[in-house]
Amino acid sequence: MNIIVVGISHKNTPLEIREKFSLTETQQDLLLSGLKNDPSVAEAFVFSTCNRVEVYANVLDAAKAFDIIRRLLFNVKKLWYTDELVKYFYCHQDKTAVEHLLRVTAGLDSMMLGEKQILGQAKAAFERARTQGMFTKCFHLLSNAAIRVGKKARHETDLGVGGSSVSWAAIAQAERELGSLQDKSILIIGAGKMSDLAVGHIHNKGFRQLYLMNRTPANAEDLAEKYSVPPGTVVPFCDIKEILAQVDVCICSVGAPHYILDKDTVGKIMPLRSHRRIIFIDISVPRNIDPLVAQIEHVKLFQLDDLQEVVGANMELRRLAVGQVEAMILDKSAAFFAKLAANAGREDFELLADV
Repeated sequence: MNIIVVGISHKNTPLEIREKFSLTETQQDLLLSGLKNDPSVAEAFVFSTCNRVEVYANVLDAAKAFDIIRRLLFNVKKLWYTDELVKYFYCHQDKTAVEHLLRVTAGLDSMMLGEKQILGQAKAAFERARTQGMFTKCFHLLSNAAIRVGKKARHETDLGVGGSSVSWAAIAQAERELGSLQDKSILIIGAGKMSDLAVGHIHNKGFRQLYLMNRTPANAEDLAEKYSVPPGTVVPFCDIKEILAQVDVCICSVGAPHYILDKDTVGKIMPLRSHRRIIFIDISVPRNIDPLVAQIEHVKLFQLDDLQEVVGANMELRRLAVGQVEAMILDKSAAFFAKLAANAGREDFELLADV
């Protein structure tokens, strides 16, 4: 058998291409189902975040599987299988594939070096595949190794020191543009994990007025209750024009399959603001704010890939830890293959054995 990974990430693929392949939970299940029905695939899991889409598989023939997996992904996304898109995909096999996964879960391959959220996302991907019966001996052991190296990197080195999430970077970018946020009004659209983290960062820094908006108001209410923000914070989606007329910053993390704010809508809001400056930060994938919004006078729009610069200033201590983490990865990779070889053919293999 051969362990492979097929994927795209922020390192080699621009946002406008990554968003084409972003997978909803339903699409992840469809892709896993397609992999399960292929007799050449023994095990697999799908990893989809704002910065990467990757499929890991244990297959009979690696060369054929690379193409099979890409085509399954294109079919799920209803995209034409073209050289123009295929060229963005990387393919790794065996030791290189395993070490790539360990770098991902350790946070070395993230846009935000040492990002903490990636480990939780990996656990969710593993659990989704287990639920669909796509894990057996090899991938139980591999997922265990990946989780352990991710925890070890954060607990035993400085890789996770300071802020590290995309949400943290969004708030830091707003501060770079506007200075302190304590006298500013802020709208956060969305109530998922990224929005939760953003509210936490803002709550710690202070604000003049915070608004939370979500198509499901109950989710926004839960977020407001979690951080004990003042009454009146949760506002209905139908009031978006009125709220945008007031705020200094709008952070969007919705994940809708279309733009929820376009150039025409924002253009009509600006006279209501007396053309006062507004900052939009769209951390959604696919993007939920039309890039043409940036053409409007007194409007500044930042998208996911624009946040890399703000991250760089906080990364020096983390970079010093990279060598330590790389050594951990090499050790874990060697231990994984040794454990796999030692237990080949055994029926009493301990699935969650430490590596």
